[in-house]
Amino acid sequence: MKESIAYVRQMLGELRHVARRQKADLLCYLIEMAYVEAGDIQSGQKAISINHSKRN
Repeated sequence: MKESIAYVRQMLGELRHVARRQKADLLCYLIEMAYVEAGDIQSGQKAISINHSKRN
């Protein structure tokens, strides 16, 4: 699980750079929020917030 979150965070970091180069400010902001969230989950400061089995 921690490896998966680390991978997601790494990919978000790369996407953030792409969005920044394209001057996609809103997209960059949203990706940054996801990046921060992944970091919080990775460090144990926050639990995963969505339980997929309860959706729909």
